[in-house]
Amino acid sequence: MAKMFREPPFNRDVNTVFQDYALFPHMKVIENVEYGLKVKGVAKDERRARARKALERVSLSGYEERKPSQLSGGQRQRVALARAIVNEPKVLLLDEPLGALDLKLRHQMQSELKELQLSLGITFVFVTHDQEEALTMANRIAVFSQGKIVQVGNPKEIYSHPNSEFVADFVGISNLISGSVIGKSGIWSIRPEKIALNGSGDRRATGTIKEVVFVGSFLRVVVELLSGEKVTLLHDNDASVTLGSSVEIAWDSKYEFQVK
Repeated sequence: MAKMFREPPFNRDVNTVFQDYALFPHMKVIENVEYGLKVKGVAKDERRARARKALERVSLSGYEERKPSQLSGGQRQRVALARAIVNEPKVLLLDEPLGALDLKLRHQMQSELKELQLSLGITFVFVTHDQEEALTMANRIAVFSQGKIVQVGNPKEIYSHPNSEFVADFVGISNLISGSVIGKSGIWSIRPEKIALNGSGDRRATGTIKEVVFVGSFLRVVVELLSGEKVTLLHDNDASVTLGSSVEIAWDSKYEFQVK
């Protein structure tokens, strides 16, 4: 790997999948996939065979003669993947490749990309602004702020043990509570799913329900504490929750993490 990065960028064994796919509209699917091999001077029979194998890997066998305009968004994304992996790179850079897809298809492609990475056995560097997508797909996450890495770790470490106020607020939903609420100095992070409405825990606070949002499988409830700070928690979607009512919330102190 170190030797690879002493090479100029155009000689490095790296391929990229772009957000807009960047397929050649005038070329057939098979021609798009084998284009990189053609530029490298690979013989026609070999590059055609490798292109067909790459299409098979992304479940697009039988689409070889179509043009990009005849494909769905998910199919075009698969063509872009096939075009990248046909060169057998050591590293594949995916630059927000799922950003243009609808939610259902994006979730489907997340699973397919994970399976593809495991079958290929190469490193995927996946760039995304979708925190849930990063947590879902990654083995290792680097959180950037203003061009600098501010925390690196596996998804559970990043989510459960943020090392700063920025990471706690940026990755998922987090409640940033002042130490005055819990009798400590500093700013503390508590995730919504760790807080219970009228539940049990060694930390307790009272407040007023200010917002209730139905999110399908759960309710997202915002409680304004006596201190004026607002806390978001998750609650059963079939429960009765009344705006303006006074409630008690509770959580275990082991889920508090100081971020400032």
